[in-house]
Amino acid sequence: MQQTSPVPPLSSPQPSASTPPAPPKVLQELLARADVQINGNRPWDIQAHDKHVYERVFSSWSLGLGESYMDGEWDCEQLDELFTRLLRADVGSAAIGLSRVKLIAEHLRHKLFNLQSKNRAFEVGEQHYDAGNDVFEAMLDSRMIYSCAYWEHAQTLEDAQFAKLDMICRKLQLKPGESLLDIGCGWGGLAKFAAERYGVKVTGVTVSKEQLALARKRVEGLPVELLLQDYRDLQGRFDKVVSVGMFEHVGPKNYDTYFGHVKRLMAPEGIFLLHTIGIASTSQSTDPWIDRYVFPNGKLPSAREIAAAVEGSYIIEDWHNFGRDYDRTLMAWWENFERAWPRLQDRYSQRFYRMWKYYLMCCAGFFRSREGQLWQIVLTNPGRGEMYRSLRAAGR
Repeated sequence: MQQTSPVPPLSSPQPSASTPPAPPKVLQELLARADVQINGNRPWDIQAHDKHVYERVFSSWSLGLGESYMDGEWDCEQLDELFTRLLRADVGSAAIGLSRVKLIAEHLRHKLFNLQSKNRAFEVGEQHYDAGNDVFEAMLDSRMIYSCAYWEHAQTLEDAQFAKLDMICRKLQLKPGESLLDIGCGWGGLAKFAAERYGVKVTGVTVSKEQLALARKRVEGLPVELLLQDYRDLQGRFDKVVSVGMFEHVGPKNYDTYFGHVKRLMAPEGIFLLHTIGIASTSQSTDPWIDRYVFPNGKLPSAREIAAAVEGSYIIEDWHNFGRDYDRTLMAWWENFERAWPRLQDRYSQRFYRMWKYYLMCCAGFFRSREGQLWQIVLTNPGRGEMYRSLRAAGR
């Protein structure tokens, strides 16, 4: 099937051969907080090719910075290290002028409106997950697991994703014949793994048509049913429930609905494992570039928000943080994508390539800076009789 890029194709950017434009003093001073220079000689320094990059940063801050990179107006040898430094120094809090106004507007947009309502639920699937299965097949491991791997005893992405899946199944204490609900099943990697290795019956839901089509092929012959459905429309009763990398799309206005619905779907003696990206401090908004080009309407939760949403309804049995592993996962994805680009470039624009690189590198910096966290949270009903024993690694 012919795939299309989620951003309009443009010709390859051609940096100017003239003398690099002089950066405004105020921007130099802001970047100096992170020990970053414009047109410096270190691998994390920004190399500006066009004076318009400064106008776009001043007017739209992170959105302008990302869009100007996509258009080839600046480059950086080590984007991941650049973002790590910017985030550690909290340069974003120093947004000035019109960009500050726009950031305030973005904050209000998330605060006042339910950006993750049911009628918006499929937008992220259409824009990001339907970008092209060929991109994800090239970038991910053989099971196409699009979430943080677990690297404690692993040396390869394949082994790290196996360890993560097995750890999830063991934390859920899966037993043959049990029913498992997978909310946000992706390409069916976890559903297939659990059905094959733990003998459970799996129901999975996704909001991506492309994911669903490929996932159904991958689980043929197994006791797995996959649906194109919003989680709020699910019915039934399941022994265990899991959600990996989907909660980031739920949104604070829907946390009570989400956890309440899971509680109704889960058996009284059941276990619910939530695997989600988190943020170090509560924020009412999301990065505008990520919102526009990668995950529309997404919102990362804080520990305080999750704890408040489950209090009184669940017992928190375990809260496992391995956010540093996401940095390594993202860099492994980038290596795979870069290696596969020669066979992908005829179907995707150079602007898509720069957008994808920017996305993976800024996310790696997000986790390396410790602004980003990765949590696996095990929840049970307050009346559950059996004691829950926590674990950390597969087979341990």
